[in-house]
Amino acid sequence: MASTTKLLDGFKRFQKEYFGDDNQLYASMKDGQPAKTLMISCCDSRVDPAILTDCDPGDLFIVRNVANLVPPCDDDGHHHGTSAALEFAVNNLEVENIIIMGHASCGGIKALWEDDGSQNSKFIHSWVSIAQSAKNWVKDKLTTAEPDVQLKACEQRAILESLANLMTFSCVQSGVEEGTLSLHGWYFDISAGELLCYNSETGAFEALEG
Repeated sequence: MASTTKLLDGFKRFQKEYFGDDNQLYASMKDGQPAKTLMISCCDSRVDPAILTDCDPGDLFIVRNVANLVPPCDDDGHHHGTSAALEFAVNNLEVENIIIMGHASCGGIKALWEDDGSQNSKFIHSWVSIAQSAKNWVKDKLTTAEPDVQLKACEQRAILESLANLMTFSCVQSGVEEGTLSLHGWYFDISAGELLCYNSETGAFEALEG
């Protein structure tokens, strides 16, 4: 069984750095969080938004779920964790950026891609079906492509589907139309160690220039 010792030792280092002699950062945030960017990313342990962007505590308001998906707005009275966090970030924190960060080798998107209708998971396949239109798009447009190319395209297309779903929330739509809120699609290529950013003008994910 994995030990939690490494985690507890890590907290001690964190405590010493931020609550030791120099505690100004957390002292400045004792009455609230200053984050102006909402990051929606995957649960994958290899894709930690704060580590990837070298951010300090308070810089990012982060939502992590399977396959970094945003569902369409649906006020059906059920439990909607991602939607609740999105509403809080926009209406209460007044974030100025929302970033959907997808990544290569995503297990959630792979589950969607390989689903033939016979899967019996209680929650996973229902959740990733949010991106079913991304899978359909790839199968229609990239019929003859290699499987790895199709899967990568599905991962990236799912980001675009989530960006579109963001606009079904009235608070997001209002912010975008008023110019107070910007939406971004990012894709972390784990193998290459590259960050690709979606360019709406070219319709492509392009590598961040160093």
